[in-house]
Amino acid sequence: MVLDDHAKGTSVKPVYVALAIAIFGLLAMLLVDHGPWARPHLQTAEVATYHTTGEAARAVGANVAPTPPNSAVEPEPPVPKQFDPPNPKPN
Repeated sequence: MVLDDHAKGTSVKPVYVALAIAIFGLLAMLLVDHGPWARPHLQTAEVATYHTTGEAARAVGANVAPTPPNSAVEPEPPVPKQFDPPNPKPN
């Protein structure tokens, strides 16, 4: 029968298609990440001078103080309180 001959013919297996898509995706990611447009950008002198937020704040006269430490006794977090059931079980 003709259908048997067609079923035995050469065809592209799904594994090869998936492998080709994976290789194409990997090459595309490498091109995007390491292409000529992915070079470091130049910074102005002002940006390069202040590396941290604290340095920039001090440069304009702001006071930078650490946050106070937490107290040893923390208050209980607000959680819903347990209530008695509306119909308690008899003993």
